Amino acid sequence: MAKVYVVTDSSAQLSEEEIKNNNIYIVPLDIVIDGEQYVDGVNITRDEFISKMNSSKQLPTTSQPPLGSYTEIYEKIFADDKDAQILSIHMTESLSGTINAARQAAEIVNKDNITVVDSEYTDWGQTFQVLKAAQLAAEGKAIAEILPILTEIREKTQLHMGVTTIENILKGGRLGRLAGTISTLLNISVVLNLNDGKLEIAKRGRGKKIIDRYLEGVFEYISEHKDNIEMIGLSDCDNKDYCKQIVDRIKEVAPELNVPIRTTSPVISTHTGVGAFALIFYEK
Repeated sequence: MAKVYVVTDSSAQLSEEEIKNNNIYIVPLDIVIDGEQYVDGVNITRDEFISKMNSSKQLPTTSQPPLGSYTEIYEKIFADDKDAQILSIHMTESLSGTINAARQAAEIVNKDNITVVDSEYTDWGQTFQVLKAAQLAAEGKAIAEILPILTEIREKTQLHMGVTTIENILKGGRLGRLAGTISTLLNISVVLNLNDGKLEIAKRGRGKKIIDRYLEGVFEYISEHKDNIEMIGLSDCDNKDYCKQIVDRIKEVAPELNVPIRTTSPVISTHTGVGAFALIFYEK
């Protein structure tokens, strides 16, 4: 049986160790700050990006990777294994055109042996699928066997994102028609969910206490379903102190859960702004 190779983009929350141990190929995403282009994880770290974003004159912009970034990785895999099957899993199309570049590259390189998947998430939600796909690939599973499992993970994933500075997300246009309902309010905080690849406002109000109250409901859910939670993670944009408080609350209701905190990717930070966080988990 042909071996399956897993490719994803740098918006996923993967440590260097996880990438290496699971033989995952990463396509880095591009960001532009005040006219200067950076490549995520290549010539800028996530924390460096946040520092530069805070001092930038204009809102940073993101762009999908050039086709060459994908074709180079795909061609390298086929050069090493001509019978390879590639499973390329990427951030939701509703937030980025990244997956379109992957599709175009697959058409150019080998459309029959490359399967491109919209994770319908990003960050940890994307990571859950990537890690499971890599694990199954290492066990010798075929792509046809892996895909239904990824669908099941998507259906059982929850993403709860808190945004306390709405300027970036409004300018980025990622809330669509919902933006008009909050764009005139001052000191507004919102909680966002990601459903079917689309951001939705779950809660909104003045000040940060609206987020605190919302999270109490999430902690209650985690307490009731802790035995079924397969994987959980926290991502932040210059908000680690608050994330540590969240972890402390989770430990109170589910002490056995390991909840890692990692800085989110520049592509996400650009749209959420400083102070944002996301609590993401999926169940068995």
